[in-house]
Amino acid sequence: MSEAHPDRPLEGKVAVITGGARGQGRSHALGLARLGADIAVCDRCEDVGTVPYPMASREDLAETDRLVGELGRRCVSAVVDVRDLDAVVAFVDSAAAFLGSVDIMVANAGVSAIGSVCTMTAGQWSDVIDINLTGVFHAIRAAAPHMRRQRWGRIIGVSSMMGRSAAPGIPAYTASKWGVIGLCKSAAQELAGDGVTVNVVAPGNVSTPMIHNDMIYRLMRPDLEDPGPDDVAPVMAGLHTQPVPWLEPDEITAAVVFLVSDGARHITGSVIDVDAGASARFTA
Repeated sequence: MSEAHPDRPLEGKVAVITGGARGQGRSHALGLARLGADIAVCDRCEDVGTVPYPMASREDLAETDRLVGELGRRCVSAVVDVRDLDAVVAFVDSAAAFLGSVDIMVANAGVSAIGSVCTMTAGQWSDVIDINLTGVFHAIRAAAPHMRRQRWGRIIGVSSMMGRSAAPGIPAYTASKWGVIGLCKSAAQELAGDGVTVNVVAPGNVSTPMIHNDMIYRLMRPDLEDPGPDDVAPVMAGLHTQPVPWLEPDEITAAVVFLVSDGARHITGSVIDVDAGASARFTA
């Protein structure tokens, strides 16, 4: 492989992003494409019955594909439910066959649901755990054999500041995001001798449909009948230490870009908190 252009350090690499149709996933896809990577993105593109806000659409996925193409990079996209291991493996294998390799995996797909530990149904629990945690395992399981064979790879799991702390009303989400950290630390140890790093980014509130929806707004401001973004902004800012209610997706992408860079080649099993200082309150 020829040496990469200095402005395109990821030229010749292939990045796979789950949950890539919109939000953070799209931002990660475009950020890696700007650095020269070819891209494979997948998303469910169908609502989840227990999640009370709309999922990304097929049109969203097609738009990510189009935007990557505008950057002059190849892109493959497919509708894939990360709960289905066979489907995830087939997608990653097909991306490797078409694009030439699988070098980077960003296991980004995730959902949130509100529910008390006293009333949450088995379906609500399972959907969140299966997408947020088992889906990350499936992504790693699909990508790691390719990376091990080529003796190079970068895997990034997307957790949350709630994977390092907790809040009431989101027990499944919190448990799943703590689990992502443990899973990635275990995988980091297993793959360390194969030239593969495995790390985690743990965002704070990010300005995507996961926080900008009526469910979250009402959770944050139960005193109001129809709260909007301006009503919840002070409450969300209180979850951070810096006085900002939410971050932009590209601020999380900056951490992803660092973790796949050569400068991070000896960072593995680590968690990068991008949470406007919420981590200043953590015990470790």
